[in-house]
Amino acid sequence: MKVNLLYPDRDFDPQQPLPWNESDLIQDLELNVLFNSMAQGDKFLFDVARRVILTSETDLEIIRYRQQVLQDCLNNPEIIRELYQIPLQAIENKRKRWLGIFTHYPAGVLSSGLEMMAMFVELLLRLRRMADEHSSRFTSPGFRNFFAIIQRELNDEFFGVVEDHIKALRFREGVLISAELGRGNEGIHYTLRKPNPRNGSWLEEIFRARPPEYSFSLHPRDEQGARALGEIKDRAINQVANAVAQSAEHIDHYLAMLRGELAFYIGCLNLFEQVRELGHPLTFPEPYPLGERRHTVRGLYDISLALTMKKKVVGNDVNGDGKDLVIITGANQGGKSTFLRSIGQAQIMMQCGMFVAADHFAANLCSGIFTHYKRQEDSSMKSGKLDEELGRMSAIADHIRPQGLMLFNESFAATNEREGSEIARQITQALLDRQIKVFFVTHQFTFADGFYQKGLENALFLRAERKSGGGRTYKLFEGQPLQTSFGEDVYRAVFEDHPQPLSK
Repeated sequence: MKVNLLYPDRDFDPQQPLPWNESDLIQDLELNVLFNSMAQGDKFLFDVARRVILTSETDLEIIRYRQQVLQDCLNNPEIIRELYQIPLQAIENKRKRWLGIFTHYPAGVLSSGLEMMAMFVELLLRLRRMADEHSSRFTSPGFRNFFAIIQRELNDEFFGVVEDHIKALRFREGVLISAELGRGNEGIHYTLRKPNPRNGSWLEEIFRARPPEYSFSLHPRDEQGARALGEIKDRAINQVANAVAQSAEHIDHYLAMLRGELAFYIGCLNLFEQVRELGHPLTFPEPYPLGERRHTVRGLYDISLALTMKKKVVGNDVNGDGKDLVIITGANQGGKSTFLRSIGQAQIMMQCGMFVAADHFAANLCSGIFTHYKRQEDSSMKSGKLDEELGRMSAIADHIRPQGLMLFNESFAATNEREGSEIARQITQALLDRQIKVFFVTHQFTFADGFYQKGLENALFLRAERKSGGGRTYKLFEGQPLQTSFGEDVYRAVFEDHPQPLSK
């Protein structure tokens, strides 16, 4: 049996490698805020959310498949949370009741396997009842197939057979074993046999003619004899014990996969409920194939900022269809970096099949998402800040591929305007030549204006809005780069509105 809630044709691999720039993505896009909101203190939910979100998909069908499954979860949150309790109950029951890991004797393995099977049967029966009761409420191919498999495989005949086997293997009426005599009259080929069937009432069984039987009894204090019989029994039931243990492990693996795949959707439910409580919109994005330049957003906002501030934040509208380059300039503290972060967050959320933080989001898929943000000064650095920036860019160049998405935030500003602009220009042009989409937040006028003067049809220029009095709206609009970033507005806000005391 397969779960197939994250992929239509395979199981989720919890050990799949994460992207090499995992730490940069988490830091620059503030993804830990997202993971923590999804996990709600549950380490397992955190790990699953982190792994699924960071391993972006580039297959449109898989993304749409997950979107449909997630929509079913949003329509039936109580059922999904109840379903998630089944594998959690299996884990709790195993912790309390299963002792198979402490023994290597066949009798102990069989006993523990039967204990697990009996526990699993209860949970599987609960799962089948949920499928019978609720399957009609689900419309996604993922859940329709999930419930159909449960109803087909876990039918009444399955439960009847399993119950009969469990009952028989408890050996309430003793163990029937056959054997052969080998060299030196040593017993060989010990084989467990099915008990002889009863063909009548207990009275008929008593008076029925039987062939002669040969038996012996052990003295209650005959420890050696008891040990010898125990060894014979273990040799006979060894194969059966292994088969029962393997069957239990198979069901255990299925329930573990169910827990892992449902955990992602439980995290999505947690996030959805928190964001909706803040009054923010969420929408399922429209993904487009690699190489098809689409990027239209309405009301796009930074979801990590909203979750951190616990209040409504400003969203932005941008039409970037047909654009390979988006350069963002304008007033300091005007929302440029926040917008860039929202672009990266939405892209990575779309490519794992989630909803995104916007009224509308449509974009092409990317072969990979990369960030190059300015870093704080580090006293432990053995080289200059520019060298450190170029070193990170070199590592990105080794990994980025055509149709990737590159996000720059005030990069290459650790040197003078002329050199920094030239470095940014050459790197940006090289990325564009490799069909890589670039978003670049910058204060370097020479760099931004240089691309603006080229009049490129595939370039879009956005500017952070500034009111006449210096106020910030945190909105972006299409506009030509300006030579000033209005740093004096920030100065006045800090020093004139909050005068500093004179030192003595």
